[in-house]
Amino acid sequence: MDTADAIARDDWHTLLEAHPIFHSKSPTEQPAQSEHGYVLSGRRQLMALKDADLIVAADSELRITSLWDAKLGRETGKSYKVLHVPTVDFQIHQLALNPSGKLLAVVGAYQVSVVVLPRAGYTKVVSSSIDCKAIQVGQFYHGTTSSMPIAKVDWHPWGEAGSTLMVMTVDGKLREYDISADSEEPQQVLSFIPEKKSRTFLAQDPAEREVTSFTLGKGRADWGPLTVYALTRSGDVYAICPYMPRNASVPSSFVRALECFIAAKREFVSQDISAATSNLTTLYDYQHKYVSALIKQLPPDNVFAVSRSVSMHPPNTIKSQPLRQGPFLLQPSPCTLEGSEGGDATDMVYMAFSDDGEEDCEGETERLGIVVVTYQDGKADVYLDVEKVEARWESKQERGNELPMFAVYETIDLGVISMLKTPSSSANSLLDLIQGNHPVILPDPIHDDTVYIYHAFGVHSLEFGDLLRNLATALRADDDDGTTLSTMLENPVGTHVSPILSTFSVQRRCSNPVIALCVPNDVYLSYSILILTSVFRLASFPLNLRTTLSQAVVPEPSISSISVGPTSTEFTASATLVPYNLLTPMDGLSAYVSLLGTEPFSPPAILACPALPRLSSGAPARELMLTPDTLRLLGTQVTSITTHIRAVLLANRTVEDRVELQKAEFARMQEKCGEMLRIIELLKERVKNIQGAEEEGIEGRVDGVKGKHKELMRRADRILQALMNGASPELSESETKWFEELRRMKAEVIGAGKFDEGSLKARTALLKREYERIMPSLTDVAAKEEQRKKFICDNSRSLGVSQAFELGQRSNTEKTKIAELEKEIVKMASHMQVLLGRPPSQREDVCST
Repeated sequence: MDTADAIARDDWHTLLEAHPIFHSKSPTEQPAQSEHGYVLSGRRQLMALKDADLIVAADSELRITSLWDAKLGRETGKSYKVLHVPTVDFQIHQLALNPSGKLLAVVGAYQVSVVVLPRAGYTKVVSSSIDCKAIQVGQFYHGTTSSMPIAKVDWHPWGEAGSTLMVMTVDGKLREYDISADSEEPQQVLSFIPEKKSRTFLAQDPAEREVTSFTLGKGRADWGPLTVYALTRSGDVYAICPYMPRNASVPSSFVRALECFIAAKREFVSQDISAATSNLTTLYDYQHKYVSALIKQLPPDNVFAVSRSVSMHPPNTIKSQPLRQGPFLLQPSPCTLEGSEGGDATDMVYMAFSDDGEEDCEGETERLGIVVVTYQDGKADVYLDVEKVEARWESKQERGNELPMFAVYETIDLGVISMLKTPSSSANSLLDLIQGNHPVILPDPIHDDTVYIYHAFGVHSLEFGDLLRNLATALRADDDDGTTLSTMLENPVGTHVSPILSTFSVQRRCSNPVIALCVPNDVYLSYSILILTSVFRLASFPLNLRTTLSQAVVPEPSISSISVGPTSTEFTASATLVPYNLLTPMDGLSAYVSLLGTEPFSPPAILACPALPRLSSGAPARELMLTPDTLRLLGTQVTSITTHIRAVLLANRTVEDRVELQKAEFARMQEKCGEMLRIIELLKERVKNIQGAEEEGIEGRVDGVKGKHKELMRRADRILQALMNGASPELSESETKWFEELRRMKAEVIGAGKFDEGSLKARTALLKREYERIMPSLTDVAAKEEQRKKFICDNSRSLGVSQAFELGQRSNTEKTKIAELEKEIVKMASHMQVLLGRPPSQREDVCST
């Protein structure tokens, strides 16, 4: 494929092939032990997308290039700029872009820095390096290799100005930093693992005290958005609620909804006053205090119908710290994979049910949440959050409470064990490969019900659309006994899993781990997935956006799904079914029968989902060595590909037959439409002839109808008045007061008589006469004032301001000389004993006094 075709089809694999931004200096390091004995996090995310700009981390270097320039084939498309950041002198493991797209968190094994990204015009800079401002975060806690290793870093979506950074270390400390306020000291610290007491022995697996990931809850009218979940290496899940950034920007609608949620619970508990509900009453009182403090921070002009983000701070009305809740009970116990001895938990994500077509819906679906947890052996557990965590604080009563619970829905096998388990492979080599695996979950930026899991052996996509829709249908059912929900749980709908990329090499018995995955979310870029392996080779596959299908149905619509185009993963779109009753069909046989039938055509599933994942090119190929394992794998793959080819050929024949049938139906519809147009023209001619013959008669009848209508209206008024007089012949007290008030207002405005000078009408007339009498004199005064100003202006033109100032200075100088001369004359006269009169200056002073 040449470059022009690649640009036309948005083939990023071809456009970015051999791009210098993917030239690595050295291979990515593997996790190792830290000085404290903790296992370093294997999480890798070395790519980030800021609109149409791709940011790649190579060792300790940050590179940036424009995908838009590469798409347009510009000269700068095959080049990149280096972001010069002196504070980033460590091996980069993770990149995290803040919600505003202006700040980039650069994370190593122990250090964290925040880089201020350049503006959009950086491509015009001639130099290959761009100096960027960087901020070192928490140098006291994350500054050296003796610090606690970093497990995960993420930005809080409700942080004010998008500057709230959350840093989780493996010892269970979640520190919140506000980059705009103080990047050295954390604003808040949450502890998910209690501190070990000195001189005590704790019989606990070390994996239970190491945190590998965290995530934020979701919800609309509950405590979900104020909940933080943490995952330990052993698979235990803990939660802390409530948690809010120190400087937060919270939607006002959420605060109002949370207030209603707590008020409803307090009312429900108040109806059952017993010892069992006393603890709940105290808890709900604490929750009410917390929410009341949030309500006080809302602006006074805030209304329920308008939702906007409001700056808030966590309330300090409750002195106790939020309680750590957990570990969560998993009911029933999750299954273990066949042939696996288990593995460490690596990542988790919280997904909430959201239906864009029914945003105003209420019910249990608003509180339905899904938690996905991944493990090293390729297992992914799907939990249902049926009883959401509520806000709790540390107290003596809370110590004996029951543990929270997740309902285990299903266990997904990504096929890692079956791929690695070959007859000639030893168990040790299998365990070694699995120990280096660290699956990471990345949510799709466009579709909320889809996540991607990338790991050391490839990439998989998990789509929960069918699962969520079936659960929503069961929960919204009208039956009170839960029959629909029980039937749905007995015949569950599983998560749709699609393999996208495989990086495992059977010949070399190793794999190139996936270290980054990005999905563009820009209107100018195509919807696709970008995958980067540890040898800095890029793989890209296009994805299809979902569509909304509206069709006519009978009274009770049902939710269905359709396949949307061939793609590397199978995506489904919920069909929004809207009744279409503009024209009511006539009874009997239809006048036109379509060749296509009444059911919509569904493309064969083989065209929508690949049977096998794509294979990564990996490292440069060496000479192929034929071994029994290689031959066995080739035979299996040939059989699968042959079967897949036959299925594709059959599906292609089905689609071609459908196309021919649609062409024939299109020709029939054209002929039928032409016949309908001819009938319509004939009817129009007949209507014109009838109107021309009876036009005068119709106009006369219309005039008669108008006259009768007016007469009927007058009769109706008379009858209505008579009925009113019969029902209430006398005025009521309110009517009497009303008419008295009208008479008083009339007298005040018009006056009691013709010569009433106190009425508003008479006073207005008097004011008008006075105004007309005074206006001529005022006009004369204004004219005289204008003449006076003009005369003063003309006289002032003879001597300017600077001239007058200079004249005054000279006058003062001469006055000083005269005064000195007077003093000399008076002094000489006193010596000569000559009597003199008063000097002129003293004479003026005497006259003035």
